Amino acid sequence: MNKVILVGRLTRKPDIRWTQGQEQKCISRFTLAVDRRMRRDENNPNQQTADFISCVAFGKTAEFMEKYADQGTKFVLEGRIQTGSYTNKDGQKVYTTDVVAENLEFAESKGSGDNAGSQSRQQEQPKTDKDGFMNIPDGVEDEGLPFN
Repeated sequence: MNKVILVGRLTRKPDIRWTQGQEQKCISRFTLAVDRRMRRDENNPNQQTADFISCVAFGKTAEFMEKYADQGTKFVLEGRIQTGSYTNKDGQKVYTTDVVAENLEFAESKGSGDNAGSQSRQQEQPKTDKDGFMNIPDGVEDEGLPFN
């Protein structure tokens, strides 16, 4: 079985390309910085190490990356490892290893890393009555409610 699950942050905005031809498909190349679990060095207890993993996404997943991914965004990636090779312009064979993203999800809400963002989100919370129910004014259409 070839299955990979990674949790990491984008090192920079993804490189987006579109294939040529009648049916254009989106291809997104990006690198995830994934923290590595290891014993801490006694001389440097705050040392964090990370692996920088080359990833690629195709189609709708790549389009999702084009729209929503930015440097530092934390993602959960589910996919598979794919190896390949090509001959470069100097005639040398180059071997590649990429993680092909089959499913991507945000690992945290936008702005959750800073206190200012969380404070503004708290202020935007709808008001509730003493029983904890949200007060919905008369005339609000049911379409906007989350349980329809």
